[in-house]
Amino acid sequence: MQLAKRIRQIPPSATLALNAKANQLKSQGVDLVNFGVGEPDFDTPDNIREAAIRAIKEGFTRYTPVSGIPELKEAIIQRFATDCGLSYEPGEIMASCGGKHALFNLFQILFDPGDEVVIPAPYWVSYVPMALLAGAVPVIIPTREANGFKLSAAKLKEHLSPRTKALVINSPSNPTGGVYSRQELEELGELVLSHGLYVISDDIYNKIIFDGASFANIAMVAPELKARTFVLNGVSKTYAMTGWRIGYLAGPKEAIAAATNLQSQSTSNPTSISQKAAVEALIGPQETVAAMAAEFAWRRDDIYRRALSIPGVKCTKPGGAFYLFPNFSAYYPKLKPGTGQTHSQALAEYLLTEARVAAVPGNEFGEDQCLRFSYATSRERIATGLSRIQEALAKLGK
Repeated sequence: MQLAKRIRQIPPSATLALNAKANQLKSQGVDLVNFGVGEPDFDTPDNIREAAIRAIKEGFTRYTPVSGIPELKEAIIQRFATDCGLSYEPGEIMASCGGKHALFNLFQILFDPGDEVVIPAPYWVSYVPMALLAGAVPVIIPTREANGFKLSAAKLKEHLSPRTKALVINSPSNPTGGVYSRQELEELGELVLSHGLYVISDDIYNKIIFDGASFANIAMVAPELKARTFVLNGVSKTYAMTGWRIGYLAGPKEAIAAATNLQSQSTSNPTSISQKAAVEALIGPQETVAAMAAEFAWRRDDIYRRALSIPGVKCTKPGGAFYLFPNFSAYYPKLKPGTGQTHSQALAEYLLTEARVAAVPGNEFGEDQCLRFSYATSRERIATGLSRIQEALAKLGK
């Protein structure tokens, strides 16, 4: 069958593919430590589940407005005001079937063929395919490990062209856990403003931030850019609701109307029951959010310490999210990648077979020297997994 060219250039999601392989091994009885998937290991809090049950019992199971029920939009607006000091109207908000869906809608309505979108690397795996599917040109800017894998204004300036339309900022970052400071965002904001760019601010991990740091996005530190900034968030990571599939987008009314129109021709509304659950998540008690973030902070310290204890491994300390992105390039001379394999792919395959540990190869994020580890798993599994990795690496080249 001759498939469309646009789909033939898009690889499958590496993280989901790895998780499927890990689950297959587990089903065969393999004792596998899975650091692959970016999914909180906590149960969705009881009050949120109870809100969904109420919705079912009350028969709230029909179509809703495409961009979300008014109650959910008001909850999102309240959350933005409380957490970010940002003010929005209902027409500037839309809910979608997960954060990924919201971003896909945005890329489709924002970019024309040939438009350039700046994506700092390492990057979340779906940004580039989304840009390509929209006909846009992804302009990848490598960042430095020594700088916490964050894009500087000077580096951004080098890559701007008359075709540059938007900049993607993901903070805290997947895969690095890097967090942009207010000063770094202000410096980027000055350049964005002077060149008339749009900003796509992926804030999905904004409540998972460590060491007493305060979250900020570019609309918060540069209010004059709010009208050119699209803020993406959702309930998946903050409230352990990955399967509920509720994400949301805030931005200029005209763009939100266009994205709503697009969504009306694809999925229509997000799931009615999940919307009611998301309302409770956003406006209900928030104690579980702090508790989960505190546990992630403990795990961050533990996995970071264990990774650095492995000879030859380098790593920046994550400031948020629940990912570690260690540099294993010291072991690459001892590897023999297969045909078409990168070094990080070869190492990930070796760890899967030799150590029974799943991690995502860094080339999927635009940085082949590293592997991504999700520490959204138990303390015991973190200890077991890192011990296995150290033992397996010690065998390389022997």
